[in-house]
Amino acid sequence: MYKSDNLFARLALVVLAVLCTQLAYAQSTQGSTKFPGIGRNATPAEVIAWDIDVRPDFKGLPKGSGSVAQGQVIWESKCASCHGVFGESNEIFTPIAGGTTVDDVKTGRVASLADRKQPQRTTLMKVPTVSTLWDYIYRAMPWNAPRSLTPDDTYAIVAFILSLGEIVPDDFVLSNTNIAEVQKKMPNRNGMTRNHGFWSINGKPDVNGSSCMNNCVKFVQIGSELPDFARNAHGNIAEQNRLYGPYRGSDSTKPPIAKLPGSSGEGLAHAADTHAPTTKGPAALFKNENCSACHAPNAKLVGPSIADIANKYKGQSGAQEKLMAKVKNGGSGVWGAIPMPPQAQLSDEDRATLVRWMLTGQ
Repeated sequence: MYKSDNLFARLALVVLAVLCTQLAYAQSTQGSTKFPGIGRNATPAEVIAWDIDVRPDFKGLPKGSGSVAQGQVIWESKCASCHGVFGESNEIFTPIAGGTTVDDVKTGRVASLADRKQPQRTTLMKVPTVSTLWDYIYRAMPWNAPRSLTPDDTYAIVAFILSLGEIVPDDFVLSNTNIAEVQKKMPNRNGMTRNHGFWSINGKPDVNGSSCMNNCVKFVQIGSELPDFARNAHGNIAEQNRLYGPYRGSDSTKPPIAKLPGSSGEGLAHAADTHAPTTKGPAALFKNENCSACHAPNAKLVGPSIADIANKYKGQSGAQEKLMAKVKNGGSGVWGAIPMPPQAQLSDEDRATLVRWMLTGQ
């Protein structure tokens, strides 16, 4: 009799525990009091996975460490293809290092930022806080595999970048315990200012943009153009400028445009509006999936132009399937060292539509 009563008590406790668990789960899935019945509370693990930002006071910085030597190894395997072996960059991305001096490390203000002879503003010239470097690299790099770096990897890469700018020595080991000391050596740590409209207008931030949205020009018109005899006197301008960034020279083998794109001569900002497809066609996919950030119709951008892709694979059997796999998985080496990130979010149907359009124009 004693054993039966004990068994019954245990079963009752199990049933009660299950009911309490179900009730707690039901309450957690009902969402907030503001929106009852919608969503659920995030689990601690989900919050930790999302909450990865690192503030300038280093709150949120995980424990870890990495040496300059370790960072160089990771840099050469995962970063150099886009940013150069020594942070000098390549034909697309702005250099990481350069333009800073030992005096800048002492004063915290980069003198070359005010020098008109400085050819480019590098990352180490501009960034005031080392936490910004750590945070961005950890969450967004490498380009083709973001969030694949461990905290130790990130410490090592940041240490290597700092060594390129002679902010830390070549044998330095960066860690969560000494990063605050490194912050005191950042070349532009005193260079950030809030004395402008973005930060403060009459004592408060200009969050509505009212100060820069007055007396705006409604229409932009072409005011002048090259005369016919000079337009193509030295060959096609579009083929002569350096392949850096998204802007190219005008194709001077063609006559000038009569007016700026857009209805009624409106500015270039509205040019895409008049040509946007009304359905989810290939051109709309190309735009909406941000393919145009790296690929232009007839000129090399970060990656090859659509015309170059079509010419390379013209007449090749299996080109459609080969390029669909490349779009899905990403890769590098065919058109250069700069990697193309994988586009796995696209459906097979959309991927086929995009590739077909690039190869055939249809």
